[in-house]
Amino acid sequence: MEEVIIASEKLHRFVVQVFEHVGFSSEHALQGANTLLDADLRGIDSHGVARLSGYIRLLEAGRANAKPNIYITRETPSTANIDADLALGLVSGAYAMNVAIEKANNVGSAWVTVHNSNHFGIAAHHAMKALPHDMIGIAMTNASPLVAPAGSKQRMLGTNPMCFAFPSRNQHPVIVDTATSAAANGKLEIAQRKNKSVPEGWIQTENGENTTDANALKNKGSLLPLGSFAELGYHKGYGLGAVVDIFSGVLGGANFGPFVPPFVSFLPVLPNAPGKGVGHIFGVMRVDAFQEKEDYYRNMDLWIETFQKSIPINIENPVLIPGQPERECAEERMLYGIPLHQLVYNDLTEIGKKYNIIL
Repeated sequence: MEEVIIASEKLHRFVVQVFEHVGFSSEHALQGANTLLDADLRGIDSHGVARLSGYIRLLEAGRANAKPNIYITRETPSTANIDADLALGLVSGAYAMNVAIEKANNVGSAWVTVHNSNHFGIAAHHAMKALPHDMIGIAMTNASPLVAPAGSKQRMLGTNPMCFAFPSRNQHPVIVDTATSAAANGKLEIAQRKNKSVPEGWIQTENGENTTDANALKNKGSLLPLGSFAELGYHKGYGLGAVVDIFSGVLGGANFGPFVPPFVSFLPVLPNAPGKGVGHIFGVMRVDAFQEKEDYYRNMDLWIETFQKSIPINIENPVLIPGQPERECAEERMLYGIPLHQLVYNDLTEIGKKYNIIL
């Protein structure tokens, strides 16, 4: 199918209007649109406006709250735990990062957990909020169980992404944003739309057999941890996914493992779950809490320059800095527009018709 190119400003305005129509405040609608557009601009199409209809269905099913009363349930000078009141994570994530930044301003660093939340979009959007404040930003979240632990054929963990954002002075920031599974579920959804197979090591069948069928997840299959196979160290991906789940779920009182609510609204939430909703954790560190600010920036720029000079295997493919492909994609899409798969465009058009909003 063909792609439809939409200017980022036009798409952003549309998403804001949709969120406002379903009951979001102007502030929350802007936060939600900023997060989704950030994903599309950075080339993470699986977590951009393609998710909009899924969020709307969560709201319609009463699984998400358009008018949440987000509040701090417990805190110290450097920590906080937040009840998101079933807000979309697009909104509760912004709230939590603001709390973390304020605390880090006061005491040097901060950690904030969130429970009773929902899917929060791309982790990078939240972590990068720390950069203008001369701070390192960290964002993690658990997610609905689609990933099998190493050696298992049962869905127990989410794709559980983690992001670390490091500010720099004369270079672009270093942004490490990755799922702890071999591939994010959104990449399977993209492959499904394009009717393409996926690489070996992304997914296994219900019986634990490797497959390249992008639809295997719909047929009770499971995603594989980062590393994919025992001989490639998939226990490491499993361990990283477990760390994110414990930080995001257990520590802050959210659900964890197989108890995390599904993103799709038509699947039931497990009864007698041990926590509340989806969980996130955010960390912020002031660079001058560890050394003089200028010393940090001098060495951070040097780190980037050093790795940029790393000798490539193929001279035509220079070594990239983490976050560089996404940044370059964003620069291009800001100029030339965001390409939407025809099915995503059709989905947005239907939303527009439903709410009488022109895309």
